[in-house]
Amino acid sequence: MSRLSIRLRVTVAFAVAMAAVLAGSGLYLYLHLDSHLAASLNRDLRLRAQDLAALISQPSATLAKDNSGQFVEHGESYAQLLTTDGHVLDATQPLGRTPLLSSLELHRAEQNAIYVNEPAIPGLNEGSRLLATRVIRGRRPAVLVVGATRQNNVETLGNFRDELLIAGPIALLLASGVGYLLAGLSLRQVESMRRRAAAISGETPGDRLPVPPTGDEVQRLGETLNEMLDRLEAALERERDFVADAGHELRTPLALLRTELELALRQARTANELRVAVRSSTQEADRLAQLAEDLLLLARTDRGQLPLRVEPVQVDVLFGSIRSRFEWRAAELGKTVRSASASGVFIQADRMRLEQALGNLVDNALRYGGDEVRLEAARCDGWIELHVRDRGPGLPAELLTRAFDRFTRADTARGRGGSGLGLSIVRTIAESHAGTAHIARLETGGTDAWMSIPVDGRSPLTDED
Repeated sequence: MSRLSIRLRVTVAFAVAMAAVLAGSGLYLYLHLDSHLAASLNRDLRLRAQDLAALISQPSATLAKDNSGQFVEHGESYAQLLTTDGHVLDATQPLGRTPLLSSLELHRAEQNAIYVNEPAIPGLNEGSRLLATRVIRGRRPAVLVVGATRQNNVETLGNFRDELLIAGPIALLLASGVGYLLAGLSLRQVESMRRRAAAISGETPGDRLPVPPTGDEVQRLGETLNEMLDRLEAALERERDFVADAGHELRTPLALLRTELELALRQARTANELRVAVRSSTQEADRLAQLAEDLLLLARTDRGQLPLRVEPVQVDVLFGSIRSRFEWRAAELGKTVRSASASGVFIQADRMRLEQALGNLVDNALRYGGDEVRLEAARCDGWIELHVRDRGPGLPAELLTRAFDRFTRADTARGRGGSGLGLSIVRTIAESHAGTAHIARLETGGTDAWMSIPVDGRSPLTDED
């Protein structure tokens, strides 16, 4: 059954349900007709019994001489009059002198009128329905038996059954055919979407499934699948951009490293020239290693949450470590790195990852900011905000909305500045701590970049939900 198409399965299920409905309806109609015919026969017997009771009350009346068929139809109905001890007083032809009731039935009839079904009657050999009721003849009690054959009812029920057995299968076939057509019409849009889905690939961006404006489950399915295709296409586009940008970023230091080494081989004449070439090559190798580390970190976060070693971190000590790390570089650039006091402020976080994120923010501030970079911490409703501010010209307004995207840089020349992954890594580390990353231009000039981290390592927003 599972190998059949949905259309055939729906049709078979519809046919089974329709067959059950037709069978139940036919049985109900058959039983209802049977009950109606039985009630009609009982009513006829009661009327005939009343007429015959009036007839036999007359002194000279007799059942055997009712040849006109006024009360009894020859071959269809009959009557018999019995004494209370079971002797036949009078009867229609061809019953003769054989009583139609047993002694027990006769006793019951003396109490109340009864109906009895007999398989055969003398002279008729057909099933009959009898009505036995108490009457008075000549001031003496007697039992009047009125009967009629059930052959007409049997024939009517038989004809009706035959019609049901013929009309039922025909109706079932017609209904199944209509169900098959309706199932095909309902699934036509699904088949159309399937064919389009089979044709969609990475080489056909923008193609979407046809969505019928039916307002039903098929339309919602098409819309959901198209939304999924939008997400997959966006993810594929991001992966392509990531690979392309990573290729460009790797190519630049590799080309510079190769150039430095070739120059050292061809032109270095003295030990000093060789040291300069080796130092330059070492810087490019360090840049390659850092770029590879950044790409690896982002790739790990794409596969799942970044693993963290959460521990209590004293923010004042964290800022001190960042100052010491960048002090020499700031001195070379003629800039300073300062931090506001954050004594007594602790946070549950991965210290190495926070140092990496703050280091990226300080690196950007030293690269593009003014002569002073300042680290500050602030509490805000269960969050700790770690700020890095500078007094530089600030980011252009068009870069603020996409500053945390991968390979986004203020200086678009690939051979200059950083790799464009620093802020993206900051956001990744912040989100791994259930936090957020932000950047804004200061009204006094400069840039403020910060991370909001839950104090206890869990987002207050999540806890409230």
